Amino acid sequence: MAYKVDFKQVATTGFEESPFAEQMAGLRANEARYFWNKYKHEFVTVPASEAPEILAWIEKILAERDLSFPYKALEVSSFEVDGIRMAYVFYENGLSVNVMYTLAEGGKRAVGFKLSDGMEIPQEFEGKFKFARQKSKLAGTIRGSFFVIKGEY
Repeated sequence: MAYKVDFKQVATTGFEESPFAEQMAGLRANEARYFWNKYKHEFVTVPASEAPEILAWIEKILAERDLSFPYKALEVSSFEVDGIRMAYVFYENGLSVNVMYTLAEGGKRAVGFKLSDGMEIPQEFEGKFKFARQKSKLAGTIRGSFFVIKGEY
């Protein structure tokens, strides 16, 4: 069932089984606020089990860097805004992965990682990525990193 993310009344809907439910809800709300303020786009997620094609697309791109995650995917989202295909997956351990894929040739294409406030850096990232910190009223301290996509997807 689709969930329209409300960034004014943050809810843990869909994240109840995660030990980082509150932090993930804040992280998701932070993304929703960004897309609303920049594009007037409503951020909607669905359970990962209802849209396996979104998760498969993200995993195909992650394979470019030999990354795969053993964590349970809880929610996903995919949409197009301003000529950019965006896709998100929120994992049970507090990790959020997003793909920004500009549809026009030569546009920006990248994968971003965000760690929920309080979670440890997953072992899959050790020695591969440096994480910057960002403060958010909704999500606390967000640690993030990214890589540029080289292939065509």
